[in-house]
Amino acid sequence: AAAAPPPAAMPEKVGVPIKILHEAEGHTVTVELKTGEVYRGRLEEAEDNMNCQLTDVTRTAKDGQKTALAACFVRGSQVRLLVIPDIIMNAPVFKKVVEAKEAKAAAGRGKQGRGRGGGGRGGGR
Repeated sequence: AAAAPPPAAMPEKVGVPIKILHEAEGHTVTVELKTGEVYRGRLEEAEDNMNCQLTDVTRTAKDGQKTALAACFVRGSQVRLLVIPDIIMNAPVFKKVVEAKEAKAAAGRGKQGRGRGGGGRGGGR
């Protein structure tokens, strides 16, 4: 039997939240870590595992002490939440998700053939 390829070689489908994270690259984001620290800066690059490279960063410690950093790297497994700009709502990726949901909702209306009942507006038997 042939061995399966290593996980890195397998193509992965990326979920919508990660796609939106990639859309936020180049914008100012806020990253809160599991430790309670908060980093706010320009998102230079984001990886599929949520590793983030930030520049022009302000780090706020749990006690409120602020520190300015030229750049930092945040490990994705330590991220509690990310705040991204509202302008990302206009990203093409986000519009595709909304359109897919609307199409799915419209496709389920007025059809006959599921259980009892007619096709809407008194149709059926």
